[in-house]
Formats: sequence, C-alpha cells, structure tokens
Amino acid sequence: MKNTGFTWKRGRGKLGPLAPLLGNWEAQAETPMGLVQCSRNFSPILGNTYVQLIALWKFKEGVYEEHAVFGLDDNKTLSFWSFTSDGKHSFGTLADVSDIHPQAVGFQALMPAGLARMIYWPNDLGGMTWAVESKTKKGWNRFTEHHYQRV
Repeated sequence: MKNTGFTWKRGRGKLGPLAPLLGNWEAQAETPMGLVQCSRNFSPILGNTYVQLIALWKFKEGVYEEHAVFGLDDNKTLSFWSFTSDGKHSFGTLADVSDIHPQAVGFQALMPAGLARMIYWPNDLGGMTWAVESKTKKGWNRFTEHHYQRV
C-alpha cells in the first residue's frame, strides 16, 4: 500500500481530536477466529454535537457490530458510549496515549476485567492504526491491532 496523502489533523473544539477519524475505514486482520474484514464509519450527528461510530467485524461465521457515540459528558470531557451486538456496553473518557504516537487519540474505560484503552493513530501507509490494550501490573498489554485505510 502506498501513502494516500491523508493528513492527520486535529480539528477545532472539544470534538477536535476526532476530526482525523471522520469517514469510512476498512481493514483486514487475522484473529483467533480466522480472517476478519472490519469497517469503521465515523460521522457527525445531532448538529455536529456528537460523532457516531458504526463498526462491523465480518467473520466467516458471522458479524459482530458496535455502535458508539462520542461527545461531551456532564463534566465537558470528551467521552464515548459503546454498545455491541453481544449485549455489552462500555463508557470511557479521553486519555493521554502519547506513549503510542504523538498524534494518537485514545480513550480509557473501566471494563469488568479491568482498565482498558483504545487508541487511534496515523500509520506510515497513509491510513490509521487502531489498537485495544488492557492494563497489567507490567504496563499495557495489546491484544488487538488493525491497520485501516480510508475508503
């Protein structure tokens, strides 16, 4: 893959960190369940006061879906509310993830298994990388990573 000329540029305002993510993205990755085709669509909603994410993970045996909304919580902190097709849900807030990449955007959430974070950052192929990590005694443990291209 070659660089598409995509520029990772933060927007203005409290939702500004999400500006580079807006649009449609696709990735393909190997998982313990086999090959997965993933799509992520980030779009402004409700008069540009929120950003909606619709993510689809297509496996040979079925589809896993996530709907999330990013916006300001009652404390005016950029946050997300996520709901998935397996009946789970989570809430998290903007986090400093500059240890991954200086332009990374990330969120932390307290999950039943402990603290987790998801991170988005620009990659050298002109797209973005998305990862999910869990907090351990030794630091962060990455268990999912996908490399997305804009479509």
